[in-house]
Amino acid sequence: MQKTRAHSVAGAAALLLVLTGCTAASDGESAQQESPLGEYMAALWGGDLSEDEQAAMFEEQNLEREELMATCMKEQGFDYAPNVDTGASYSSGEEWQPDDREWVAQYGYGMVRWPGMDEQPDAEEVYEDPNQEYVNSLTATEQTAFYEALYGPSVPEEELDENGSYEWNWETAGCYGWAQHEIDGDNPLTSEEFAPLMEEINQFYTDLDSASGMSEIDAEWAACMSEAGHAGFARQSEAMTSINDELNAYYENQTEWVEDDPALDELAEREIELALADLDCRESTDYRERRQEVVVALEEQFIADHQVELDAMKAAAEQRS
Repeated sequence: MQKTRAHSVAGAAALLLVLTGCTAASDGESAQQESPLGEYMAALWGGDLSEDEQAAMFEEQNLEREELMATCMKEQGFDYAPNVDTGASYSSGEEWQPDDREWVAQYGYGMVRWPGMDEQPDAEEVYEDPNQEYVNSLTATEQTAFYEALYGPSVPEEELDENGSYEWNWETAGCYGWAQHEIDGDNPLTSEEFAPLMEEINQFYTDLDSASGMSEIDAEWAACMSEAGHAGFARQSEAMTSINDELNAYYENQTEWVEDDPALDELAEREIELALADLDCRESTDYRERRQEVVVALEEQFIADHQVELDAMKAAAEQRS
């Protein structure tokens, strides 16, 4: 059931990742430029809040959602204890340094290995689902009904995309979907009023790598990678994607957990080798700085073309906060 829940915010999360990716830190001052479009989106995400304020906001929203879910589940004939202690943590990501050579030499892209992966939580901090005991007391049929009431029925295979994702619909996502919809309310990020604009923003970033001005930058990067022994990539993003695809294939073919699996260690080493070459080629071609200049120019043009809609969305977000 966790997969269904995760997809409830997939579109919004993807957009946030794109926006933060456009303003990722690097050694060049030009790459430190603020994303013009990101400034608009910050109003929707509470980007002007401190890390502690954002954590408090997320915790407040989680409490409200869980209480609504409990009410909904009761109406469906089930007991449900609000799950307010999710074990979630909020971090500024200061340990994530994909442009630092020492960090990349240790973690690559941070996919197979990453900072803190071996840290064990304190015994008293181990997450416990307050509903697990109740769920265990149900029959198998009742458990299925419980989770369908909570998250909605499983998505038919024919509705899944090639990568296993699907378009989330709160109306078919059980009590969780209903509660999330209630919380969203007039949230511009998910409202029907600004849905066309959000679709255009998502499409803007989807098409960004193939936009005018990017091909020359990627071509120089690709030539550098080829000289370094890593031919076959047309765009910089394809390098990390290739490792992601291999990692997904590894887990899809895994029938049992293998501790310290040599196959995974080998993939980690290849990831580091590729990521280091990628980093070197980005630095030698001024990839980050040049790409950021193109992105900023394209974002400024997008804003000029959608100024009225963006201003209205920002105003709605500020009025809601």
